[in-house]
Amino acid sequence: MTSNSATDQFAERLSATTLLRFATAGSVDDGKSTLVGRLLHDSKSVLTDQLEAVEHASRRRGQEAPDLALLTDGLRAEREQGITIDVAYRYFATPRRRFILADTPGHVQYTRNMVTGASTAELAVVLVDARNGVVEQTRRHAAVAALLRVPHVVLAVNKMDLVGYAEPVFAAIAEEFTAYAASLGVPEITAIPISALAGDNVVEPSAHMDWYGGPTVLEYLETVPVSHDLAGCPARFPVQYVIRPQSAEHPDYRGYAGQIASGVLRVGDPVTVLPSGRTSTIEGIDALGVGVGAGTTVDLAWAPQSVTVRLADDIDVSRGDLIAPTAQLPATTQDVEATVCHVADQPLTVGQRVLLKHTTRTVKAIVKDIPSRLTLDDLSQHPAPGQLVANDIGRVRVRTAEPLALDSYADSRHTGSFLLIDPADGTTLSAGMAGDAFAATAPDTAPAADNESWDF
Repeated sequence: MTSNSATDQFAERLSATTLLRFATAGSVDDGKSTLVGRLLHDSKSVLTDQLEAVEHASRRRGQEAPDLALLTDGLRAEREQGITIDVAYRYFATPRRRFILADTPGHVQYTRNMVTGASTAELAVVLVDARNGVVEQTRRHAAVAALLRVPHVVLAVNKMDLVGYAEPVFAAIAEEFTAYAASLGVPEITAIPISALAGDNVVEPSAHMDWYGGPTVLEYLETVPVSHDLAGCPARFPVQYVIRPQSAEHPDYRGYAGQIASGVLRVGDPVTVLPSGRTSTIEGIDALGVGVGAGTTVDLAWAPQSVTVRLADDIDVSRGDLIAPTAQLPATTQDVEATVCHVADQPLTVGQRVLLKHTTRTVKAIVKDIPSRLTLDDLSQHPAPGQLVANDIGRVRVRTAEPLALDSYADSRHTGSFLLIDPADGTTLSAGMAGDAFAATAPDTAPAADNESWDF
């Protein structure tokens, strides 16, 4: 009985705290996994058997102290090579906040994984080795964070113990990175000098850097303002499934199930179904159970709740359609201009036939143009590259077979993003952000593509 009571109390405490999703990034050997391990260890978020396994593995490798990076580097290849390959997700909590942490790789060839880890993050921790300063991969990760509209970026200048905890070293790196990230449009940058290995300024303040008066990494993570105000945006409801049982108990029930991407839906609201443009009014909203007869009928629902919406009119609505307030409709277009991070080994080329997946809708499309590729060294645009290869960031113009109700990514990370997919095998090719980014669009100089067999 005591155990259940303690569990209930813990669940109640967690429910009262806010949730922060954050990702770590940085170049190879900057110490990302060690920082994550130090956070978990010093915040007492590591189980005893996990710590014992790490200590045992460290001793087998000839290390006297436990290698905290092993708490996140879970793949055998990661342990053998001492690198991070895949995104490692960790869940932990303090009395002040709950966390979902994505530890992302530092190698150039795994930048695509960083895109995955940061795509839902509200904060990115970019590590820099104090001995090396800002390098190309640091700039790449800053660019990805800016492109993905991550609201907060922390610059963690690591391995300060190896530069004698020198303030001028930290100040020079912080100034260079801040200037670069600000030029990309990163809204907030916080620099913290740390030693992940020694624990300086990770969870506890450092005794070696009395010249630094700011927060530790954990203190900042616990106190940074997190905005989950999806309800303040225009309502967007991608239809995932049509519920029509046609049973004796519910002969006329027709509901549209899905997750509210943003905004608030209310009974009585005039809505439009896109891309068809048909209009109706919300007659009812079924929450929780979603299935017929299960759950509760409510007058309003908000993001990110999963609900079933019933409309007053019997109109044609199917999976992939978007229900939105008639007074606040997104633009509908077949010509998509966007910035993409190319994540596949095979290149993305002008004229290539792809599938474009936006929310619950997947349509055929053709890459009409690749106007430019971003050069990370000086943020210049390389015009008309003709193709994008793995880890490239560039502008694309895509023509879709059917209209899409697409918001600008700057307005909505949920309904402004999409994937380009290989129609032959389902491989994800690129992650796209619709509308303008920090990259300027180059003149339209690429030749027209051959649209044979995909006529739209």
